[in-house]
Amino acid sequence: MHVKVIQRVLGLLLMAFSLSMLPPIGVSFWYDDGSALAFIAAFFIVVSLGFVVWLPARHDHREMRARDGFLVVAAFWTVLGMAGAVPFMLSENPDISFTDAAFEAVSGLTTTGSTILVGLDGMPESILYYRQQLQWLGGMGIIVLAIAVLPMLGVGGMQLFRAEITGPMKETRITPRIAETAKGLWYIYLGLTIACAMAYWLAGMRPFDAIGHAYSTVGIGGFSTYDASIGHFDSHAIELIAVVFMLIAGINFALHFVTVRRQMVGHYFQDPEFRTYALIQTILISAVVVYLLFTRVYDSGTDAFVKGIFQAVSISTTTGFASANFSAWPGFLPVLLVFSSFIGACAASTSGGIKVIRMRLLASQGAREINRLVHPNAEIPAKLGGRIIPQRVLDSVWAFFSVYVALFVTMMLILMATGLDQVTAFSAVAAALNNLGPGLGEVAANFQGLNDLSKWVLIFAMLLGRLEIFTLLVILTPAFWQR
Repeated sequence: MHVKVIQRVLGLLLMAFSLSMLPPIGVSFWYDDGSALAFIAAFFIVVSLGFVVWLPARHDHREMRARDGFLVVAAFWTVLGMAGAVPFMLSENPDISFTDAAFEAVSGLTTTGSTILVGLDGMPESILYYRQQLQWLGGMGIIVLAIAVLPMLGVGGMQLFRAEITGPMKETRITPRIAETAKGLWYIYLGLTIACAMAYWLAGMRPFDAIGHAYSTVGIGGFSTYDASIGHFDSHAIELIAVVFMLIAGINFALHFVTVRRQMVGHYFQDPEFRTYALIQTILISAVVVYLLFTRVYDSGTDAFVKGIFQAVSISTTTGFASANFSAWPGFLPVLLVFSSFIGACAASTSGGIKVIRMRLLASQGAREINRLVHPNAEIPAKLGGRIIPQRVLDSVWAFFSVYVALFVTMMLILMATGLDQVTAFSAVAAALNNLGPGLGEVAANFQGLNDLSKWVLIFAMLLGRLEIFTLLVILTPAFWQR
């Protein structure tokens, strides 16, 4: 393991992250909200920390190994969450503890969207902007952005890419060079953000809200500048715009890249994961809308239709926006929606959850085992879209699922041991591990009422979900530290 290499890259990334403190300074001066000094101080603290880490290792230009990449990513997201908490701690509004500041920052960067803040409508605009920006940066992953820049500094990006990118097939590239892959992903991400902001603005949002909600929509984060979330605007047009961009952001960004490069859309329907994603969304939306209409939750059929579609897409893609209090909906709907977040959207998207491709591979492997019972001597390969899936990929999917379940149960039991009821503990862990945001029970509105131990458990769960479990767990194993 190259400690100096890791130290150098980590210092560079921290200094790069300090630049995220600059836009909120401009927002603070523009609105004269009195929070500029907090961000100025935070900038100097984070950039100084990065400089101190980088300086002793600045001359080490060796190539990173696989273990180095995993350690950089895991350490960076952990340190990043703490660094991202600095402005919240230094600001007079909100006046929160270190635990709450860390929870809010990690929730933003991991695009979870769970919040401990209340009274957003009266908070400084710079704080509101910063929260939205955190989700936008975390959506595609600051590491992926760094991969596009680090080659210019003599730092290889492949090991970082493997540790950061979501999904079971981490070697997939959309261009021959890894830096070009990262740039391509970010160009698409930026273009979608601009288009989403313009659509929100045209639908009636003020520019500040349009930009902020575009950040959290395309980043599939769920933070809002209002306590009532998207419901604050009481606009069917805004809700439907959000639906469109949440669905788009839940698609594998490699497919978007091919669309732009080749100017064709037919390849979407040739992709087996996309077809499964579209099918799941169609079934879920239909179930929610039909049940809302059947139980007459809303007097207007239009309200039931729009809000049903919105909440189904928002929760299933793990965005977490709210246009209604879905936890109070009748029957099985609240639980159905929370369970849909376990699937999430596509790999290499900005969503959380287990991912559609893993669920499809699990289903394929299940069908394969049933066929083996009928034909025990037959060689039955697992296939996806006509392609035979390597056994190594199937093994990794089963391992991911089993570890996911074990961790989920463990963290849920810990939360219950702190005094939380079953519904609250279950939904809180689901919201954190799936990077969803809202939960049920005591965390339906926010997570402010939880004790500090529960919040730190959920912070760990958010990081596990964002790094897809193994990237973080691997550095906790003895084998990782052996030569």
